[in-house]
Amino acid sequence: MEKNVKDLFERYEKLFRMALRDQVDMDQVASSYATAFVAASPAGVSVGRNDDHLKQMMQQGFENYRRIGTKNMRLRNVRIAPIDEHHCLAHVAWTAIYDRGGEPDVSIDFEVHYLVQQLEDTPKIFGWVSGDEHAVLKEHGIV
Repeated sequence: MEKNVKDLFERYEKLFRMALRDQVDMDQVASSYATAFVAASPAGVSVGRNDDHLKQMMQQGFENYRRIGTKNMRLRNVRIAPIDEHHCLAHVAWTAIYDRGGEPDVSIDFEVHYLVQQLEDTPKIFGWVSGDEHAVLKEHGIV
């Protein structure tokens, strides 16, 4: 399972980079997620379904990332904590790079903790826990 989960996030990194260039198929992005999921951050807990609404929300999210100058998203590390034979917690370290126009680029390292399930060949994300993204972006002068 560990190799498959790492492959999932390497694929997700490529899709994210394509989305930053506005060249991604949202069906491919959505295929990384289970039919339902839960998300938690300091803003609260939400649940959702892998449907057209998810694709629309993700498209808007990518548009916002482009608008604020996100030019790259780099996968630094994936650390797996197995739960059982079908589930794990993936601690994923990312680096986001922001274009600040005439100023030097800003790089921000962060982690997101994903709940992943693998019932067949391909693992799927069914949840994640993240920090306060808006506060970090504000602290670095991005927003």
